[in-house]
Amino acid sequence: MTEQELEQFRKQLQEQKAEFLETLSGSLKSAEGMELDQQRVGRLSRMDAIQSQCISQAANRRIKVELQQIDTALDRIHRGQYGRCQTCDREISVPRLEAYPSAPFCINCAR
Repeated sequence: MTEQELEQFRKQLQEQKAEFLETLSGSLKSAEGMELDQQRVGRLSRMDAIQSQCISQAANRRIKVELQQIDTALDRIHRGQYGRCQTCDREISVPRLEAYPSAPFCINCAR
């Protein structure tokens, strides 16, 4: 992998990280305003709010996992190990990294 490609992946990962952090921040702020007090809202509205809260929490967990994978990929770039499968140590194809820049495994090991 060339230095130019490596820098392009670093930039892409940093942009993705910024987007995920912004999404997570907005999601956490909107969750603060969720009303679950059954005395103040009807039972169905409360059930809708609980369901929305669960969906939001699941999405936040997924975002946190993505952020962790991005941080790991950025660390691999820093250590000079980016683009190598963490299982078999073969090179991860550039098209795979273009589609999924934080990919820790080659396509064969990911299966």
